[in-house]
Amino acid sequence: MMEPFVRHTGRLAALARANVDTDQIIPKQFLKRVERTGFGPALFHDWRLRPDGSPNPDFELNHPSARGATLLVAGENFGCGSSREHAVWALREYGFRAILAPSFADIFFANCCQNGLVPVRLLPQEIAELFRRHQAAGGEYQLTVDLEEQRVHDGLGFRTSFSMEPYRREMLLHGLDEIGRTLGFEDRIGAYERTREAGDGRREAR
Repeated sequence: MMEPFVRHTGRLAALARANVDTDQIIPKQFLKRVERTGFGPALFHDWRLRPDGSPNPDFELNHPSARGATLLVAGENFGCGSSREHAVWALREYGFRAILAPSFADIFFANCCQNGLVPVRLLPQEIAELFRRHQAAGGEYQLTVDLEEQRVHDGLGFRTSFSMEPYRREMLLHGLDEIGRTLGFEDRIGAYERTREAGDGRREAR
């Protein structure tokens, strides 16, 4: 079971880049693990670190103000490229609870919903305003993502709404993936199976 997401207030990190693909999020050389853990330290590896392994001070997530950020605002088409689910695992393990962007790659969006990372689609002008407010605050900017009410606000005048397919929203609110949602119908599935078995037995008796 995943951690449910109802509403979350946290520090916002800004990644003002479009078309961030999954190979940039988690490079292919780190895909050897079979567990879902251990990918967080490799998040944005080629951007965060210099060739000698030292932190790149120019990368956005290495700025002191991004330390401890749990929300990320980014450019359009976030999560494009290959369908690797590891990208979501890395973002989630790094500490992000939600990603805000004008658009997401379809498979990445679905992977987020399967792993407790909330993908929030906002209008391009709303994303631009979040970037502006983040910069004006020197990076010390907090935001609330309310999935139950489907709203985003900062308590300082910014307030907007977003939409999400009810099926995916319910999964995130209750911390369920597809397997967990199916197990919620375990009693009904069991009753159906017993009915089938009884029917098979009657047919054999004839």
